Amino acid sequence: MKLRLFAIVVVLALATAGFAWRAKAGSDELVQLEAEFMKAAAEKGAEGYMSYYAEDAVELPNGTDMLRGKESIAKTMGFLDQKDNRLTWKPVHADMASSGDLGYTYGTYEFRSKDKDGKPTVSYGKYATIWKKQKDGSWKVVMDMGNSSPMKP
Repeated sequence: MKLRLFAIVVVLALATAGFAWRAKAGSDELVQLEAEFMKAAAEKGAEGYMSYYAEDAVELPNGTDMLRGKESIAKTMGFLDQKDNRLTWKPVHADMASSGDLGYTYGTYEFRSKDKDGKPTVSYGKYATIWKKQKDGSWKVVMDMGNSSPMKP
């Protein structure tokens, strides 16, 4: 009886360790994905940014109505193609479901641009992004939201 109980405890401990390892590996994968996502936006503007969105994605922008579908979201991303605009962000935390097919990140962002008089401006904010593994094995953004902060976080 003691041997059976010991075996059950060992199996449960190994399973728990396996889940923890997968969750850590998954969160590392999402942080890497965020870096690739930002690089694509910097290099290719709106096209690069939108390449990380699922067709059925939802955007919850600050101060306006939600946008449903990649096509609707893409119509609002033209600002990424303007020469003086630069959007950067940094994940503060990432986590993945134990199923390995859904995860999220959240962090801070910075947007640099020029105002109508050509003077540099900087705005800051926070974001949360939900990622979902697609049928082809790729990861895509299915929900994204951000809101502004009065100063650098």
